[in-house]
Amino acid sequence: MNRLLMGLKRHKLLSLAAVAIVVVVSVAIFAPFVAPYSPDVQFPNGISDMGSPLPPNHTFPLGTDLLGRDLLSRMIYGARTSLIVGVVANFIAVFIGTSLGLVAGFSRGILGNAIMRFTDLMLAFPALILAIALAAILRPSLWIVILVIALVNWTWVCRVIYTQTTALIEREYIEAVRSLGASPMRIMVRHLIPHLVPTIIVWGTLGIATAVQLEATLSFLGVGVQPPTPSWGNIIFENQSYFSTAPWLVLAPGFAIIVLALSFNVIGDALREMVDPTRKGRT
Repeated sequence: MNRLLMGLKRHKLLSLAAVAIVVVVSVAIFAPFVAPYSPDVQFPNGISDMGSPLPPNHTFPLGTDLLGRDLLSRMIYGARTSLIVGVVANFIAVFIGTSLGLVAGFSRGILGNAIMRFTDLMLAFPALILAIALAAILRPSLWIVILVIALVNWTWVCRVIYTQTTALIEREYIEAVRSLGASPMRIMVRHLIPHLVPTIIVWGTLGIATAVQLEATLSFLGVGVQPPTPSWGNIIFENQSYFSTAPWLVLAPGFAIIVLALSFNVIGDALREMVDPTRKGRT
């Protein structure tokens, strides 16, 4: 009975996570049609007589920011920015990590050891510190942030793919295709990558949450996506001084970041349980 109740709760959580992701993605895609206003329009009636942001009201459902812009509109367009960074940066990170991990695991020897020692070196640096350093050196922009996040997130994927590749190449069917004269490229593409696809999908899903959070952190610290381009992180950065007097300016984007990251984590964990038989039945 307890297992049944836990299964129902888990199913409900997965459904909520999927709905949240679909809603955010749909809003981001159709932002020009969904947003009530342009994200950069400063309304003369968007600030109070004292020059403070307006609280949520019938004209501005989530209130306005310090410049009199509609917060809901900026949140909707910010979803587009955060998703672009999360998806594209994680795709690049997974591609780099998979490629290096596959080559290192298959070749071993000097090349494999060199790749993995470099990976260990990158893992020795805290990802956030390394990302801040790279973003500070380079000129912050949307695509620079994507590149920075990709360069600090590929290491874990590389380590996992390397471990799985070293286990796969010991199997009999790999020895069989080698004895038939198959080239290393053919073995990797035709006989190794298909077995790695489930792991790639899982880490690709989990990595989106990490990328979204890292983008928000960099933007909050001022070295991420730069205004006036809205992102959930730089919305918090721009309005942090109004946290005590206008908390909705920080709570709304913060809540959105938490929901999106949690949703991708839930989906990724479910996929990991599906592809890993040792985790089946766990919660």
